[in-house]
Amino acid sequence: MSVTLKSSPSSFLSSSLPKSRLGFANGSSSSTLLFKFNRSFPVLRASSGSSSSVDTGLSTELDAVSTFSEIVPDTVIFDDFEKFPPTAATVSSSLLLGILSLPDTIFRNAVDMALADSTCSPLDNPELRLSCFVNKALVNVGGDLAKLVPGRVSTEVDARLAYDTHGIIRRVHDLLRLYDEIAVPPERLLFKIPSTWQGIEASRLLESEGIQTHLTFVYSFAQAAAAAQAGASVIQIFVGRVRDWARSHSGDPEIEAAIQRGEDPGLALVTKAYNYIHKYGHKSKLMAAAVRNKQDIFSLLGVDYIIAPLKVLQSLKESITSPDEKYSYDRRLSPQSAARYDFTAEELTKWDQLSLASAMGPASVELLAAGLDGYVKQAKRVEELLDKIWPPPNV
Repeated sequence: MSVTLKSSPSSFLSSSLPKSRLGFANGSSSSTLLFKFNRSFPVLRASSGSSSSVDTGLSTELDAVSTFSEIVPDTVIFDDFEKFPPTAATVSSSLLLGILSLPDTIFRNAVDMALADSTCSPLDNPELRLSCFVNKALVNVGGDLAKLVPGRVSTEVDARLAYDTHGIIRRVHDLLRLYDEIAVPPERLLFKIPSTWQGIEASRLLESEGIQTHLTFVYSFAQAAAAAQAGASVIQIFVGRVRDWARSHSGDPEIEAAIQRGEDPGLALVTKAYNYIHKYGHKSKLMAAAVRNKQDIFSLLGVDYIIAPLKVLQSLKESITSPDEKYSYDRRLSPQSAARYDFTAEELTKWDQLSLASAMGPASVELLAAGLDGYVKQAKRVEELLDKIWPPPNV
C-alpha cells in the first residue's frame, strides 16, 4: 500500500485532515489508532512556480525535495503510519494479504464483516461468492482508510480483467456502488487499472463519467501518452523496473535511445511523459514509482508524485542540509521545460490499439506481463485464504 505524507491540498488530496486519534470497531471492543502528527514532517506539494532552487529556511533533504514533488512512502506496514502519517492510500490484494496475515490489525474487522455479508453468502457459485467477498473486503478496508486520510483512496481493479474493457467498467461500477453504501463519495476515490489498451480505454470511458482512474504498469512512452489522451487522473511509471530490465536485456529501441543519449531509461521515460502531459495540456498527474535511491528523487524533482522506499525517506529526513551544500535541489521537471521539449510526429499520434501495440517494445511488453502475473497471483491467494476462513464464526 502507498500512503502519502502530510500535504497541502492538491489534486491528489481532498477535505481537511482528520483528528489524530481515530477509533475503529474491532469486534466488540474499540481499537484506537494514534497518529503522531509531528510538526517536523514537511508540508508536501508540487511546486507550481518556475523557481529552480529552494529557500534557505529548509533544514532537511526531505524538506527540500518536498517543495517540488509530493512524496509518497511505499509501505504496507501499518506501524509505518506513525513515522510518516498518511494522507492518501491504496487498497489492493497485497494489502488484503497483509491484513489476513495480521489478525490484530485494525483493518481485520473490515475483512471479517465482508465475509459475513448477507449479499455474498447466499451465492451458490463459489467463484462469484469469492469475488463478492473480495469486492466487499476491498471496499470495507477502503472505507476505513477513507476515515484515516483526507485524500483519495485508490482501489485496485482485478488484474484478471486487464484485457476486458467492459469487465473493468462493470467492476468499477460495482465497487462504486459498494462505496456509496458506506457513504464514501466518488471524489474520494481512484480506481487502479493496468495500462493495457483495454485498461486505457476503460479509463477513458470511466473518466467521461466523472470517475477518477489511476493507470499503472506504464513502461513505455506510448502507454503514458495514450493514458494521458484518455484523461487518466493519475499515471504511474516504474522507474527502477525499467532500469532493471535495461541492465539485463537489450533490443528495446526506446531504452537503447535513452542509453545512447547518456540517460537512465527509467528517469528518461518519466521526464518524457511529464513533458508530454504538460506541453499539450493533459489533466493527468504523473507518479514516479520504484525509485531506488536519493539521486533518483533529486533527478525527478517537479514530477507530481514520487513513491519512495521508507529507508530512502528516512535518510532524507535525517540529512540536515542547506542550499549551498552537496545538492542544489534544482527542479528538473517543470511546465516551462516541458514547453521547450520537442516531440516527433510519430509520438504525437492519436493512439489506438494498433499503434500502441506497434510502439510498445519488448521491455514494456515483458514488464506489463510480469506485473499482471504478480497481481493475478495475489488475487488468487486472497481468494484461497478467504475460502479457508469462510464461513466465519456465528455466520
